[in-house]
Amino acid sequence: MNQNTALGIGIMIAACFVFSTQDGFSRLLASQYSVLMIVMIRYWAHAAYVLVRAARQPGGIRAVARTRQPGMQILRSSVLTAEICLAIASFTLVGLVTHTALFSAGPLLVTALSGPILGEKIGWRRWTAVAVGMCGILVIIGPGSEMFGPLALMPLGSAFLFALYGVMNRYVARQDNTDTSFFWTGITGAAVMTPIGLWAWQPMDAAGWAVMAVLCCTAILGHWLYIRCYEVAEASAIQPFAYFHLLFASIVGIVFFADPLVPRQVLGAAVVVGAGIFTWWRERQRAALPRRL
Repeated sequence: MNQNTALGIGIMIAACFVFSTQDGFSRLLASQYSVLMIVMIRYWAHAAYVLVRAARQPGGIRAVARTRQPGMQILRSSVLTAEICLAIASFTLVGLVTHTALFSAGPLLVTALSGPILGEKIGWRRWTAVAVGMCGILVIIGPGSEMFGPLALMPLGSAFLFALYGVMNRYVARQDNTDTSFFWTGITGAAVMTPIGLWAWQPMDAAGWAVMAVLCCTAILGHWLYIRCYEVAEASAIQPFAYFHLLFASIVGIVFFADPLVPRQVLGAAVVVGAGIFTWWRERQRAALPRRL
C-alpha cells in the first residue's frame, strides 16, 4: 500500500473539523430526543448512502461488500456504533469542552494499541509519553471535583472505543479499500441500532428533522474522511493531528453552548497534547534512523 503522510494529515484535520460540527448537532438533538433514536436515524442515512454508492460502482454492491475479513469489519463497525452512543450521551452530561478534553487521550491510546494490534514497535520513550498523558487526564478530571467519578468514564470510554476503532481501521485497510470499510460501517451500524432505536422512538418536529438531516450528512462525510486517512498514511504518523478535534470542538462548545473553560482542563489538555506530539516526534525520529541489516 502506497503511503502519503501529507495527504493523510490533511484528511485527518478535515475529519476533525467535520466531527466537531457533527458533535454540536448531536448535542443539540440529544437535548430533546433519545440518543438511541438519533444514532439509529444517522445509520439509516449512512446505510442508504453506501447502498446507493455501492450499486453504482463496477460490480455493484457485491463487489464493494466483498472482504476476506467480515468478522473484523463487523467488530470494527460495532465498536464505532457503541462509541457514538456513548459520546453523544457524554456531550449532554459533561459538555463538549470537558468531553473533548478527556477524549484527547484517544491518540495516546492509539499509540498504545498500535503495538499489540498492528505489530508496530513502541519504545520506552513513547510508553513514558503515554503515562505522562494519563497524568494529564487526571489533571483534567481534577480529584475532588464533580468529574472525579462515574461521569469521567463516559468520555474516557468513548476515547478508548474510538482509539480502538482507529487502529482497527488501519488493520482492515491492509486488505480492504475505503469503499468496502465505509460500506460495512453503515450496514453494520444500521443493523445493530435499528432494533434498539425503534424501541426508543420519539416523535420529531420539522426543526428536529432539519437538524437531523445536517447531522446525517456530516456523519457520513466525517467517517469517510476518517477511514480514508488511515488508508493513505501510517496510524502513528497522523494520529497527533487528531488533536485538532480538541480545538474545533472546544470552539463549538464555548461559542454555541456556553460551555465553561476551566483552567485545570486547559492545563491537563496541554499535557495530553504535549505527550501526544512527543510520541509523533519520536516516531519520526525512529523512522529516520537507518535500518540495520
